[in-house]
Amino acid sequence: MRVIVLQHVQCETLGTIADALAAKGVEAQYVRSHEGDKIPSELGDAAGLIVMGGPMGVYEQDLHPFLREELHLIESALQHERPILGVCLGSQLLAAALGASVRKNTAKEIGWYSVTLTPSGREDSLWTGVSAAFMGFHWHGDIFDLPREAVSLAFSGLTPCQAFRYGRNVYGFLFHMEVTAEMVEAMVDTFQDELRQEGIDGRDLITKAGDNLGQLQQIGASVYRRWVALLVE
Repeated sequence: MRVIVLQHVQCETLGTIADALAAKGVEAQYVRSHEGDKIPSELGDAAGLIVMGGPMGVYEQDLHPFLREELHLIESALQHERPILGVCLGSQLLAAALGASVRKNTAKEIGWYSVTLTPSGREDSLWTGVSAAFMGFHWHGDIFDLPREAVSLAFSGLTPCQAFRYGRNVYGFLFHMEVTAEMVEAMVDTFQDELRQEGIDGRDLITKAGDNLGQLQQIGASVYRRWVALLVE
């Protein structure tokens, strides 16, 4: 069994999601848009689709034409009711494929900020038993409206919709639970110009990772394990 994974930048890999896949014997087939890989038009025999983060915006399709092809693939996966997991940019692409508006926020949300589950989030099958509020890792400047017929699962102080579910097996998470300490360091290094422009000390993000990653990875492991179970039902 395999899933297709759309990757947009070297530093944003599956991270700890890979552990949940491996535990169930699910192969991750990477399609690396940033390296010019061809985007498939449909999933074929793949059990599901995972769409990772990246620095581009959904609305930058003229600058990044592969985004159009990715949207078509997401739409095809939705039509075939395959499980989908969108992370950061992936959640924005998923929201756009479902007809929601994606746009720049009034400020960028970069760093460690609290995420709070909604009442629906606390009852969701992926999130049952998870702390109602926890520190999440964020790196985004865009937000989206809740797609029609989707369920809002979480929010933060700056972002009304941090997570949503559509149907039974389609999930979008704007924040990052998949990051490892190495990934945080790689993102700080890759996006150092952006941090400088925003007046953010990358060393502080790395230091706070030491304080917060343990709980975040524990939560992520539980959530991702339950999502992977949807692939093998």
